[in-house]
Amino acid sequence: MLFMLNNLIFVFMFFSGLLVFSSKRKHLLLMLMSMEFIILSLYILLFLFLSYFDYEYYFSMMFLVFCVCESVLGLSILVSLIRTHGNDYFFSMNLC
Repeated sequence: MLFMLNNLIFVFMFFSGLLVFSSKRKHLLLMLMSMEFIILSLYILLFLFLSYFDYEYYFSMMFLVFCVCESVLGLSILVSLIRTHGNDYFFSMNLC
């Protein structure tokens, strides 16, 4: 019963992160932060799943490595966007 309650909490965290991601689509920094919140909820859910079934934690380390790579890529895009345009609004970019 406690395992199901933990799952519901992290599923709620996941969907609230998706809600923030879809509602704050104009700011790149807020989108990156909500994506990190989604990744954190997925990591905790994965860790609970692996510990519940007594599996090894190597997959969780690989998940963390890929998440860090994704975060660094997003931050580098954010820094280059701020250096070229002065802010992180998507509507300030001219795609033509």
